[in-house]
Amino acid sequence: MNADQLAIGPASTLPKPEAAPTLRIRALMLGDRINASGLEIGTLVSSSPAAFRVHAGLAVVFRYGVVVLIGLLPSEEKVLIDGLKPRVIGELSPYEEEIAQAQLCKDENTEAIQPGGPICLAKFSDDRLLLVADALAKSTSLARDERRVAAVFDVIEPFARELAEHGRTPRRRKGILQLIGNALLVQQRVAGRVAIAEKPDVLWEKPELDRLYSRLEDEYELKERLDTLERKLSAVSEIANALTDIIDTQRSLRLEIAVVVLIVIEVAIGCFQILTGTH
Repeated sequence: MNADQLAIGPASTLPKPEAAPTLRIRALMLGDRINASGLEIGTLVSSSPAAFRVHAGLAVVFRYGVVVLIGLLPSEEKVLIDGLKPRVIGELSPYEEEIAQAQLCKDENTEAIQPGGPICLAKFSDDRLLLVADALAKSTSLARDERRVAAVFDVIEPFARELAEHGRTPRRRKGILQLIGNALLVQQRVAGRVAIAEKPDVLWEKPELDRLYSRLEDEYELKERLDTLERKLSAVSEIANALTDIIDTQRSLRLEIAVVVLIVIEVAIGCFQILTGTH
């Protein structure tokens, strides 16, 4: 038997490379806020954000309405979400959702995130998973806020076009101001609750993980999306001020017309009394 025959003979018996272990990560925005005070759903892993060891996975609860479920079965996720519902303020329907996959890689130097692919981690440590949960939760919250602001612009556009082409203010002022109010609430939410630009607390204790979090920020474009959202919110604020000025001007004009009409009526009554000799 020659060397070529030996080379091709045992090919079918070669061991197959084992697939790297993976974790399913699911972020759900349940509402405007989640009250995590006194919450006990498993072994406490972190207090800020509130993270618990649940079964073989991890549940991370963010006060701005997002819960991130890591390595849990669908049935376990449902039980946990149902248990959180009484603590949700301003529940959403449907929920905003993002799903990612985390995969083990060789070492810290190879930790990377391929576009559209899994998040490669050196190990599934609590610190690393908390960073992934933070980035995914912020991305989910941004997606919700982006959709709300886009809805406001969709409604504002035809009113602005009518004002530009015909010089008339929209009749549905109350409705459009309500939508603008919703966008301003998003602005308050982004600035005061979600704090997209702030880094998670775990980095204060584990500064060596800063590079991993920077990669997560880049993958989900957190800073870029926040800047875009803030520019849109600034535009909405300017539009709100302009519409408020227009409405105030119209009200002042109507009030002045009413005063003039009352004066004319009073003068007419006085003239009539003089002509008829009555008092």
